[in-house]
Amino acid sequence: MAVHAHPDDESSKAAATLAKYAAAGHEVLVVTLTGGERGDILNPAMDRPGILENLPEVRKDEMAAAAAALGVDQMWLGFVDSGLPQGDPPPPLPDGCFALVPVEEATEALVRVVREFKPHVMITYDENGGYPHPDHIMCHKVSVAAFETAGDPEAFPEAGPPWTPLKLYYTHGFIRDRIYAFSEELEKAGMENPFREWLSKWKREQGDIMARVTTQVSCADYFPQRDDALRAHATQIDPNGFFFAVPLEWQQRLWPTEEFELAQTRVQTAIPENDLFAGIEET
Repeated sequence: MAVHAHPDDESSKAAATLAKYAAAGHEVLVVTLTGGERGDILNPAMDRPGILENLPEVRKDEMAAAAAALGVDQMWLGFVDSGLPQGDPPPPLPDGCFALVPVEEATEALVRVVREFKPHVMITYDENGGYPHPDHIMCHKVSVAAFETAGDPEAFPEAGPPWTPLKLYYTHGFIRDRIYAFSEELEKAGMENPFREWLSKWKREQGDIMARVTTQVSCADYFPQRDDALRAHATQIDPNGFFFAVPLEWQQRLWPTEEFELAQTRVQTAIPENDLFAGIEET
């Protein structure tokens, strides 16, 4: 079970891994906590009449197409997108949005899904949300709480019989070494390099999230499905943007894995891992 804040997050974070496990016969469910109602149109080609006015419905259709591309199931939890406040200081969050929902209320809703689907592995974001969007931070809190309480028969007794998931992972994608490898290859080929400025601003004291990675899943064969899923989110993903700046075959050769951090486990496993189910089959 992969728990995400908005439609398109499942395609930009560990999507090839989801496709790989689905193709291997595992049941894979993406739980999308909000409808992405307050998203912007980030692809200029989709900035046309009728799109913004009907964005919730458009994003539902995009999500269905992305799930089909990955070969996974998907469900909505029904909370309302908080948007990304801009300004210094930022404006208050809108009433009724996901980030303002009591954590216990949102946790119970997710626990109900965990108990119905019965995942062995859960995937979500780290405590920083991958990036500090209020819905991503909330997604982390709710996912961790659901992992920790779904197996407790005294917690949320109305949410179904208890089920104890065995491993909880955080996805990690903003890895400096990965971006640097792509940047170098683009420079060698004399191609436009959208990562140059980004890397130049990286301060050494920031460190690299790679230090937290415990698990690398080889999934290069599923990068095409990942890209199809990204393109399905046409309002959010510009096909001429940085997601597609590096030729697919370069990505498969230079960095054929997706990265995870084992945050909690109830089974014994050895670090580093190359499989999210490591230790589970033995159990």
